[in-house]
Amino acid sequence: MASSVCDPQVDDATVSELRELAETARGFFEKEVTPHRERFAAQGFPDRKCYERAGDLGLLCMSVPEEYGGGGGTFAHEAVLFTEQVRAGDSALQLGVHTGIVPHYLMAYASHQNKLRWLPKLASGEWVGAIAMTEPGTGSDLQNIATKAVKDGDDYVITGAKTFISNGRNCDLLIIAVKTDPGQGAKGVSLVVAEVSDDTPGFERGRLLKKVGQRGQDTTELFFEGLRVPQANLLGSAEGQGFFQLMEQLPQERLICGVAAAAAIETAVGETLRYVKERQAFGKPLFALQNTRFELAECATLARVARTFVDDAVAKHLRGELDVPTAAMVKYWTTEQQTQVVDRCVQLHGGYGYMDEYPISRMWIDGRISRIYAGANEVMKDLIARSL
Repeated sequence: MASSVCDPQVDDATVSELRELAETARGFFEKEVTPHRERFAAQGFPDRKCYERAGDLGLLCMSVPEEYGGGGGTFAHEAVLFTEQVRAGDSALQLGVHTGIVPHYLMAYASHQNKLRWLPKLASGEWVGAIAMTEPGTGSDLQNIATKAVKDGDDYVITGAKTFISNGRNCDLLIIAVKTDPGQGAKGVSLVVAEVSDDTPGFERGRLLKKVGQRGQDTTELFFEGLRVPQANLLGSAEGQGFFQLMEQLPQERLICGVAAAAAIETAVGETLRYVKERQAFGKPLFALQNTRFELAECATLARVARTFVDDAVAKHLRGELDVPTAAMVKYWTTEQQTQVVDRCVQLHGGYGYMDEYPISRMWIDGRISRIYAGANEVMKDLIARSL
């Protein structure tokens, strides 16, 4: 069942709506993305028209108010989208960033005029969104970023570099974490929004980074050498609010990781169950062997626990009650279980689990990053420990 559909606080009409959404999303991935998986992996990025098609179907910015071109829904709608994306085996479109993260920063901190300018283009898929936090010398240590923004007239002039930027090649709208006061730590961080293209002076897209998994999803380096951005594009009412804004928005990003992890666990168990019931060994199906049955019993239990945990967190988030430690718990625990369960499912596939044409092998490779991005799991444990 799709994330948060089973929440007892969701009425029957909403349940029906979410189920219809799941069917639409499933059809989108099956028709528009899955057939091109190998080509996307070879070129290192998805076609932009996939975002435009998703926009045509109303799959983007679903929790953004209709006033700004969105669907007027909630995070529950986005959770369904992310779940279906995982079930379809799509790792090319970085929808978590484009529709689950970037629009929420804009909704929370951008001016009304800028919301009217930016959000409809993200919702339609005309523009692709990205957020640039990580730098070559700083991973999870965001308060020590080195990219600077210096005032010059009505603009900021931005200098620095970012790496591991999802949607970096395709992006048109880029939220950049910068230091507006290099003498301060966290208090010197601000977020500014740049409208970018390949011809934007002072902006350069670096190489497409070759990853172990998720090869079809574009991840790049970005360079800023005197990039001019209007000061009106600052997110928030004043400089120095960026670190707080990041901390305020990261729980949703980590919940997105949990939604995807729960879906991955369920999908891995389902794929493996089908395989072991068809595969013969020693004159009978693999499922008839006690070890296989016990392994899948344990994995199915973990899938149920993960789903219950994530659905509860989604319900809390919808009520505005998801706190930082709980979001960290969701991200840490579900992604740890994801990598363990998928690995066990690979083992049950035997040699075929190591073959690229089997979905379980791609899940194994693509899923390893889940314990690293959105804050490494070691950082999650530290956040949890601080709350004890």
